[in-house]
Amino acid sequence: MTAPTEPYRAFGDFLACLEEADEYGAIEVVTGLLDAGVPAERVLLDLVAPAQSEVGERWARNEWSVAQEHAATHISERAVAAVAGYAAPRPTRGRIVVACMDGEWHALPPRLVAEVLRLRGWQVTFLGASVPAAHLVSYLHRHDAHAVALACALPMRLPQAHRMVEACRRSDVPVVVGGRGFGVDGRWARRLGVAWAPDAPGAAGLVADERALRRVPPADLSHLADDEYASLVKRRGELIDSAVADLRARVPSVGEYTPAQWDATTGDLGYIVDFLAAAVYVDDGELFTDFVTWLVAILTSRGVPAGSVAATLGHYRRVLRDFPRAGRFLALGAAATVASGGVRH
Repeated sequence: MTAPTEPYRAFGDFLACLEEADEYGAIEVVTGLLDAGVPAERVLLDLVAPAQSEVGERWARNEWSVAQEHAATHISERAVAAVAGYAAPRPTRGRIVVACMDGEWHALPPRLVAEVLRLRGWQVTFLGASVPAAHLVSYLHRHDAHAVALACALPMRLPQAHRMVEACRRSDVPVVVGGRGFGVDGRWARRLGVAWAPDAPGAAGLVADERALRRVPPADLSHLADDEYASLVKRRGELIDSAVADLRARVPSVGEYTPAQWDATTGDLGYIVDFLAAAVYVDDGELFTDFVTWLVAILTSRGVPAGSVAATLGHYRRVLRDFPRAGRFLALGAAATVASGGVRH
């Protein structure tokens, strides 16, 4: 049988390798495409990237476990390394530093960006996941960089992303950002006053045009003068503790939770506060309702009723009655749970 010579035709074979944790098979698929003359960039963007998106969707639908998702991600990373080693381009342009935001562990998407930039002639330094801002700035002070490309997969990291962008700018290094954390249309990047690219080719186009990279409108964050965001962050621990107490009073059976179940539950309660804080930071309720809709889908796929999310949002809203923007966003989130099949509380 003739091997597929187009990434979309090889998709099923590659995904099957990810499902079976077949690292050698996955690498054979990508190197087979390269041997057949398929450009390395197409293999990365038309095969590895969409396959990894499907991995994430299968985890979200509770079809794959965390262990399966981690194994598949590792194999995708090995496939990217195989493509990079096969192509082995020599740099002809300046240095681009690629990194994840501090606290951001989804390193494969920015790795794909890094390899596309490398294929287009840039000297790329990939710093990987969760890079503290101070360490990034220290690196920029030691190494002359044409630009920095920062990735953020989760909108709850937007406040940290803004601080990281500003730290890079103080080093006089232009910044381009990407990832779902900035919104599918880059709206939150515009709110933060930073250049945004929807994908790896877009990032490559931006870094090649320094005038476009620096020609961005200023951040639009005047609403932060009300101090609601800062106060909300200070009360994070208190809010989570109060939500746990409310859950214990409302659902006595949670007293039988295992430590692992409590870890997951308190983690979700914390994520609600973090996404709410990020929505307040950029003053956009859609950020929070998108998260609530996603959380309801994840929890219901695991047998947790959507009404439990609505009840927690109602609790937070009562506790935060003196926080007008947070209260408004919590109300929108509660409406989103109803639309997703929850029960109004």
